[in-house]
Amino acid sequence: MSDRPGQVYPDQYQAQLTAKSAQLRDEFAPFWTGEPEVHASPTAHFRMRAEFRVWHQGERTFFAMFDPANPREPIEMPDFPVGSERINELMEKLLEAIHAEPELRYRLFQAEFLTTLSGDALVTLIYHRKLDEQWDAVARPLAARLHIGLIGRSRKQRRVLTRDHVDEALTIDGRQWTFRQIENSFTQPNARVCEHMVTWACARAAEFPRGDLLELYCGLGTFTLPLSRHFNRVLATEISKVSVRAAQHNIEVNGIDNVVIGRMSAEDFSQGWRTGEGRRILDYDLPGYRFSTVFVDPPRAGLDADTVELVRQFERILYISCNPETLRANVEALQDTHELTHLALFDQFPYTHHREAGAVLQRRG
Repeated sequence: MSDRPGQVYPDQYQAQLTAKSAQLRDEFAPFWTGEPEVHASPTAHFRMRAEFRVWHQGERTFFAMFDPANPREPIEMPDFPVGSERINELMEKLLEAIHAEPELRYRLFQAEFLTTLSGDALVTLIYHRKLDEQWDAVARPLAARLHIGLIGRSRKQRRVLTRDHVDEALTIDGRQWTFRQIENSFTQPNARVCEHMVTWACARAAEFPRGDLLELYCGLGTFTLPLSRHFNRVLATEISKVSVRAAQHNIEVNGIDNVVIGRMSAEDFSQGWRTGEGRRILDYDLPGYRFSTVFVDPPRAGLDADTVELVRQFERILYISCNPETLRANVEALQDTHELTHLALFDQFPYTHHREAGAVLQRRG
């Protein structure tokens, strides 16, 4: 078996998925007696984004990754089988252009790819030098020839040629949704599994009595918008300016009229909810909402103590986790007030130990 990153082993996939499901089941055995619902990934070309170091050896340049155990030795990446077909197509064409054009190659350090299921693509080239109009003059025709958005970055510089985003179309909950994904904002890496995750969350929400939804960590609205069809009103919070800008665009293009985005962190919202103070939280008519459910998709650290106390006040907690260990800790902290009623595994990263999970907690009594 090759040690090169990004390889696929379809014949091993089902055994790996079964092991991940069993691990999740065992972790939550104190709170859950069933088998997790399992959502598999495609076995190849499932990652919509990737980043590579650009390595120069004499007159030759190649894309590289590194083994954490040997971080000084580049591993050449002639292709990236876990990456989308569009990423693999662009890798070859971009290297051809870099070799042919010294202005593109000179002190090029890194290349980042963001693609969609429909083949839309954004490439960011990162340099250890200042970029100018001469770089634009050779990069702009390249972008047109490859049909991509292209961005050049260097220290304190960001040169956007035509656009800084891709538009993804996902089929979720029986409808197609359009999501603008802006460079350097968080996006789900595995689009097909993302469709499963959001559809699963919507299916759980459809089982709840209709009310209002509070969402923390809403990002660009990938969960927010489809979930909004199952609630009267939605208040969603997000700290990133770029993600809030994308979310507002996505609300408009998808014709959603019952979602308000609040730019604040989950921690600030939790503190404001508890104290009734804070300029940002006073901008929203919290007493006017009739919250029945809270939806959270936190970072790997899970919910902090204040946010755990906040979500405890809701009838239902709908939780997507990129780290089942912190999800388990949060579930344990909520056990005195909430019961775990649903558990799901989402395999965003095949051929790795990484697991993502979904959970529903219902207030006891």
